[in-house]
Amino acid sequence: MVRRTGRRPGNPDTRESILAAAREAFAERGFDKTSIRAIATAAGVDPALVHHYFGTKDKLFVASMNVPFDPRELLPSILAGGAEEAGARFVRVFLGIWDSPAGAAGVALMRSAVSHDWAARLIREFIATQVLRRVTAGLGIDPDEATMRASLVASQMAGLAMARYILKFEPLASAPPETLVAAVAPTIQRYLTGDLDGVLGHA
Repeated sequence: MVRRTGRRPGNPDTRESILAAAREAFAERGFDKTSIRAIATAAGVDPALVHHYFGTKDKLFVASMNVPFDPRELLPSILAGGAEEAGARFVRVFLGIWDSPAGAAGVALMRSAVSHDWAARLIREFIATQVLRRVTAGLGIDPDEATMRASLVASQMAGLAMARYILKFEPLASAPPETLVAAVAPTIQRYLTGDLDGVLGHA
């Protein structure tokens, strides 16, 4: 029998090999600088096989994070109605995810990010490119301001997630979602569309 050489064909381990290579690449080089071809090379497979399993680079990134939802499916709920009250919609969607069974994955990711720099880079890249970039673009925010505004939103929501779901500060931890929407949304709205009093000059 002739032994085959070259790239591995599809097998039960191929998908996990691709995901492992993708996580490493996205953490090291970021989403924008990572290509399907580079991931395929690292995994020892043909790029066509990566597309076969995952379709696009965006879908591969979502799969590599092992999150139980696709951020793109949540965007219509945030973007509906334009920039007005986008802060409230954003917080409402955020809490809806974290208060659902999917929130367990968020807690695990947050704890991993705190403990491991590699995980922190991966999660930061995921949130920046798959969530916040899409939100700011969908709301028509000036690209020159979008990065700073998105970073400020991330800082607020990361703090909320840490306090409510990991440290479990009371009464924050058990407060009804709409109570938190009313409290936090004005700050998120200001970060998204409001006057930041010269902060944007340092973006």
